[in-house]
Parts: sequence; C-alpha cells; structure tokens
Amino acid sequence: MKLALLLPLVLAAFTGLAHADEADKVRETTKAEADAFTARIYAGAPGDKAYACFVRRYDAEHLARHPKQKVASMKLLISAETDKEDKQLHNSFRLGFRYRHRSGDFDSSGSCGSHAVLLKEGDEVRMGCGVDCEGGGIEVALSKDNRSAIIRLEQVRVWQNNKPDDEAEQSLVAGADDKIFRLDRTDNGECASLVTDRKELAALRHK
Repeated sequence: MKLALLLPLVLAAFTGLAHADEADKVRETTKAEADAFTARIYAGAPGDKAYACFVRRYDAEHLARHPKQKVASMKLLISAETDKEDKQLHNSFRLGFRYRHRSGDFDSSGSCGSHAVLLKEGDEVRMGCGVDCEGGGIEVALSKDNRSAIIRLEQVRVWQNNKPDDEAEQSLVAGADDKIFRLDRTDNGECASLVTDRKELAALRHK
C-alpha cells in the first residue's frame, strides 16, 4: 500500500506502507527532537497537562481558488497529559470540521505519539496521530514560527455531531484540495466545542 504521507514503517498510527525508495528520506526523532517539538506545540514545557488549539475558517476568496476543497472550517486541539502510572507524557488529538456543501459538525479523535523527521523537508518534524481500529489518522507539523499547525491526511475516520455509533461513522478522505490544511494558533477556548468532559473543559479554559 502507498503511504502518501511518507512516514516510516515504525509509525503505526498511520495507514499504508512507505515505498522502499522513501525509506532514506525519513527517520525517527531522537528524544531531544521529540521533546523540542512538544515544547513548540504547547509554546513551552507542557508540565502535567497542556493544550494547544489551532483553527481555520476558510473565506470565500480561498474557497473560490480551491473549488475542489470539501472542508469549510477546521479546528485541531492537541492535548498532553502525564500518565499517573507510567509517568510518561501522552499526546492526543481532537479534530473538528464542517463541510463546504453539507450540514452538521464532524469530529475525530485519537492518540498521538510517533514522531518522524522528513529529511527532504529540511529536517521537518511531524507527529503522527491515529484513530483506533484502523481509523486512519493525521500528521501534525508546525510552521517555522510555531504560529500554525500543518495537518496532512490521507484518510481519517470521523463522526457526525459527536455521535459514536457506527451509523454516524464516516471518513474524511484526502481529495485534490483536502490533503493539507494550515490552521492558526489561537486561544484554547476556541476549541472548547471539541471537549465533552466537564472537568477537562474547565481545565482547558484555565490553560
């Protein structure tokens, strides 16, 4: 299978396999590189819990230039929390978006953990995030100034209006204009709609 996202085989969060000739273009990050990337995402040391929110609402001009783009708006919430048992920091993601020509809110979520360095992109670090049960996933990178998140996807399982039942389950599949999304860092409160747990919502609003 082709992995359009160019991730190495060790990144199990993603679907597909990398081409053999791409194996020398990616490598796993060192712990120092992964820690540095984490600090960039959360704009500092994450501590025991941290959040980072990125949002984009595409205007009419942008959509006119990209007529095949299906997504009209998107939110990404990256969370970090130290596990009480293994004492390790674990990252997760929540993704919310609205389609351009369909009603309703769609969302996805999963864990993040694997990191890769793309050598051909100037040693760009990307974090892999996946949805359980072969639900696909996303790659998250950062702009050089850390003000934007760059999301890349091939396919990711989503649910409509936060319904976990199988009937509501669908997928956002990369199209001609839906492979890469650039979202801007903003106040964490902008991502409150992605959080359903009251305690976590309170923590988010105080970060």
